[in-house]
Amino acid sequence: MNGDLNSWDKFCNYLWFEKKLNIWLDISKINFTNKDIKYLEDKFIDVFSSIKELENGAISNIDENRQVGHYWLRNPSISPSSKIEEEISSDINEISEFGKQILNGDIKNKNNQNYTDVLWIGIGGSGLGPLLITESLQKCSKGLNFSYIDNVDPFLISEKLEELTEKLSTTLFVVVSKSGGTPEPRIAMEIIKSHCENNSLEWNSNAIAITMKDSKLFNKATSENWLKIFNLQDWVGGRTSITSSVGLLPLALINENIFEFISGASLMDEATRISDFKNNPAALLSSAWYLTGDGVGKRDMVVLPYRDRLQVFSKYLQQLVMESLGKKFNRNGEVVNQGISVFGNKGSTDQHAYVQQLRDGIDNFFCIFIELLDSPSTNIFDEKENPKEYLSGFLQGTRSALSSENRQSITITLEKLNCFSLGALIALFERAVSFYAELVNINAYDQPGVEAGKKAAANIIEYQQKVSNLLDEGAEYSINDITSLFDNSVNEAIFFILREMCFGNDNYLVKGDWSNPNSLVIQKKNS
Repeated sequence: MNGDLNSWDKFCNYLWFEKKLNIWLDISKINFTNKDIKYLEDKFIDVFSSIKELENGAISNIDENRQVGHYWLRNPSISPSSKIEEEISSDINEISEFGKQILNGDIKNKNNQNYTDVLWIGIGGSGLGPLLITESLQKCSKGLNFSYIDNVDPFLISEKLEELTEKLSTTLFVVVSKSGGTPEPRIAMEIIKSHCENNSLEWNSNAIAITMKDSKLFNKATSENWLKIFNLQDWVGGRTSITSSVGLLPLALINENIFEFISGASLMDEATRISDFKNNPAALLSSAWYLTGDGVGKRDMVVLPYRDRLQVFSKYLQQLVMESLGKKFNRNGEVVNQGISVFGNKGSTDQHAYVQQLRDGIDNFFCIFIELLDSPSTNIFDEKENPKEYLSGFLQGTRSALSSENRQSITITLEKLNCFSLGALIALFERAVSFYAELVNINAYDQPGVEAGKKAAANIIEYQQKVSNLLDEGAEYSINDITSLFDNSVNEAIFFILREMCFGNDNYLVKGDWSNPNSLVIQKKNS
């Protein structure tokens, strides 16, 4: 066998299908040979062993000296202790029951009204996971209406509060933060809480926390008697939290079956524990990534789901894949600069934007097409011009047009989109990320780059306060003046702080030209 992207024998030989899941995976349009596969089969002996150690409770998140146990969430019986097993099962049942009580009106607000909305406050996986859930699965007029604050953009916060003005009293405020110390959700929470209190609206009795036991957020929610606190285990990372309370609570509140979601993920996990390389979908998927990028991420991942409801999936995968695999060092401390960049949107809309570049431009990518076989139960479509058939034709045509130019792709096909299949799809990518990390000898569960960014941001925020305090004294200062007064500060950072603080703000007198930073002299006006 050679690397022919249009070989029927290759397609048949590497097409994976599991009837319990009704999912197909086709990697035949990736360039590889039998020799490549043999090399990877040998490497996967160690990969399978490492993943087994992780699932058995090895310390894998070395930044926080924690286990990585998101796989236990969908099969508590494989967790390393009976205490963890019981805790997971209890949490799942508690979320399911709470969702029913909210939707049935058994739990009402202080005015004896049913809840109508959810304002979800969380960043990263704590926002993207729930967004993927509701965008993919919520049916019209089923469950509560969801809005998201996943940033500290002041316009976002003010716009969401304005949109919910008439419904704030019947809105559940869900705050997600494992530690309770992450600045973005904490700041958004405090702003919204103050807004409610200043307008004689309930916060405490409408608020829900998803956090670790004894965290800052847990203690706050307990002392203020919030409506509910759901557990977020210390061994669950944000980018793999979608099968924890972070993803299950949205499912329960849109009246979807959380047990089906867990079952889909669990069955996919089982399929990816098979040590037979060619019959393991995560092994095949991660190998395709490895082969197309020469094991060093030379190609970007372009994700094109052909279903509008999965439009958020590429954004979700950006965090899962890029935060997990974007690493400077391997486990031996060697500089490797690993990673796979992810972008995408949806087909067929975005193939009009992408395909010209993908087919005829620089060959620095591989596509992942996601196909759905179901269609809505309606008779509004003409048999001669059924949109489902057109959508399928566009997908196949794009796939063929790419392979004719030796452009590589992977195709994943689902029978239908529902709780079960979404759980399985997410688990497939989670497992592939874990396998790929083992193939290239990096840790998928630390995030030193993210931590470095947080530390740098904290330093800037500290300088912002120092600059503000300095200007409060009323004297004139140039950028060089300010920089000279603060240890370890730099002119560029001080310029950014002053621009954000003073531009368009009548409280400050600015002399000089903003296009010439060295000419600027800033003074706060007398109040």
